[in-house]
Parts: sequence; C-alpha cells; structure tokens
Amino acid sequence: MPTQPPQVDLPDLGAAPEIENTVWINADEPVTIASQRGKVILLEFWTFG
Repeated sequence: MPTQPPQVDLPDLGAAPEIENTVWINADEPVTIASQRGKVILLEFWTFG
C-alpha cells in the first residue's frame, strides 16, 4: 500500500501581485492576473546568464 506524503500547513500570503510586464512575445495585449482566472497556465522562468 503506497504511503501518503506528510501534510504541510503553508501560510496564506494573500493574493498574487499583479503582473507588471507590458511587453509580451505571444500576446496582442497586456496579460493580467484577472484575465487568467479560471485558466490553466504554465510559467517558465529563465534568465540570460
């Protein structure tokens, strides 16, 4: 029988901050947190090294 991972109580940090970027490669208009509500999104973070 598989074991369950331990439950971890995480703090509620409130609402996510608004996205402040105004230039998007694959969108015609600025993306906001509110416009993404109810959608599945994938975030990929990267930087130049």
